[in-house]
Amino acid sequence: MEHITIRNISRRYGQGESAVKALDDVSLDISKGEVCVILGPSGSGKSTLLNMIGGLDRVDSGTITVDGLNITSLNKKQLTDYRRDKLGMVFQAYNLIPELNVIENIKVVKDISKDPIDENELLSVLGLSNHKTHFPSELSGGQQQRCSIARALVKNPALLLCDELTGALDSASSKDVLSFLEKINERYNTTIVMITHDERIAGMADRLIRIKDGKVVENTTKNKLKVGELGL
Repeated sequence: MEHITIRNISRRYGQGESAVKALDDVSLDISKGEVCVILGPSGSGKSTLLNMIGGLDRVDSGTITVDGLNITSLNKKQLTDYRRDKLGMVFQAYNLIPELNVIENIKVVKDISKDPIDENELLSVLGLSNHKTHFPSELSGGQQQRCSIARALVKNPALLLCDELTGALDSASSKDVLSFLEKINERYNTTIVMITHDERIAGMADRLIRIKDGKVVENTTKNKLKVGELGL
């Protein structure tokens, strides 16, 4: 079953001769429960694509349908509801609230969710049970990233979007974070869309998409590897 259906989307920034076409007539499908890795160099359009799926940016043309909902037709309030109810987003910047500890950062999102996951279950899965009363400044980079993942997942989203989430982490922390995403996908059948520069991460994907100059140049399904086999 298709979870995300994208048809002929384009996005241009700027005007006239200086205009940049970030996405150029992109079409693709992502199935329910897939781990989708999007690869491409800086400026290729992959972050723009992720922001479009997340309802953070508007298409100039084309449509994006997520779980049967045409998000390109939604107004500002409807997009806010979509982001609250349908998806979790994890960015390279952890965006944790420094005055709140781990469990409080997670509960901020849980309290506005309709069908949340038990936060203690997530803390256990993510290896943070012993850090629930710690503040962000008391955590390593990998622990902060796992906390941001828990915050995104506590509302039990069907779709998780990840933007270069290992870009600022060392190899050991990157492996830990990706292992936790693997567990989340297996346990909750969460659809995961992840953009990265790291070719090694492509191995954990069910679907691999490459973008260059705003166009999809590869869209393949494959047998994924376990994170422990990626050579990180």
